Amino acid sequence: MAAEPGLARTLLESPPDGVPALAGSVREAYDAGLPVTVVGCGTSEHGAMAVAALVDAALGGNWPAAAVPRQSLEAAERPQRGGICIGLSHDGGTRATTLALEEAAAAGARTALITARPGGSASGPAELVLVTPVHDDSWCHTIGYTSPILVGAALARELGLDVDAGEAEALLREALDAPPDAAPLAGCERLVCAGAGLDYITARELELKLAEGTRVSTAAHQLETVLHGHLAGEDSGTGLVIVRTATSPRVARRAELVAAAAREIGMPVVEIGRPSEAPLTRLLVGAAALQGLTLGLVHARAVNPDLIRREEPAYGRAGSVGDADW
Repeated sequence: MAAEPGLARTLLESPPDGVPALAGSVREAYDAGLPVTVVGCGTSEHGAMAVAALVDAALGGNWPAAAVPRQSLEAAERPQRGGICIGLSHDGGTRATTLALEEAAAAGARTALITARPGGSASGPAELVLVTPVHDDSWCHTIGYTSPILVGAALARELGLDVDAGEAEALLREALDAPPDAAPLAGCERLVCAGAGLDYITARELELKLAEGTRVSTAAHQLETVLHGHLAGEDSGTGLVIVRTATSPRVARRAELVAAAAREIGMPVVEIGRPSEAPLTRLLVGAAALQGLTLGLVHARAVNPDLIRREEPAYGRAGSVGDADW
């Protein structure tokens, strides 16, 4: 986490080789009405959502979206026809992402990969491999989330989005220096994360970090979805985290009502983020806030987040089963 502000300046001032070429492929596909997709699994799936959002913002931010995220297995099962498919895999060997790129290439799409470890299986079907400079030692990825967001910002800048390296570094440093207060959630048995639009991306990554890092059962919902039945399954043992970086008065009012409804049944509520119009600012502030909140709960619960519980025999065996050949 401490390396992230400096990394922001590094990746935005000296982007990985291949960013201009990838921007050209994205522009070509978009102008031809062909799909622009970003695929990944786990943290990389959430990074894919962020990269797609940044590219979409650079290309106008209209509906239908100019770029869309897809979960890698789903993308492998239903490959796109033509266009450009960008894969994210921090370790470079995610099987589902490899398959997604292979199937997209076989169906006539251009392919690219954003990774910290080139040379893995996912590099094989990628025409362009964009390498990020720092690899997470922890399996509870932090820089593995912010790195692709920053590459996505460099890509979006090539496509016309206003992005400033110094500003990105400063806002990450400021946000990391003032993490959210985790104390209200310390005794919770379950956590629910919610956000609308770009904030749902942050909520999804927060859900994963809390599960991996704090070993608490978690769920993530669209902000509006929380009020459509889900509170019936919660009580005072559940904490609610609302991500709020949107400037929309409608979304702000809805967030207030979601928080008020949760408090009526005794749920502690924590809100993270700060409003901004800039998509990169919203994503980076959200990233710093979700990581800071997770770290606060890690300390409160006195657990080791780095091994995502694989040091325990049953969870180690579960990981081995999940990593079997397929």
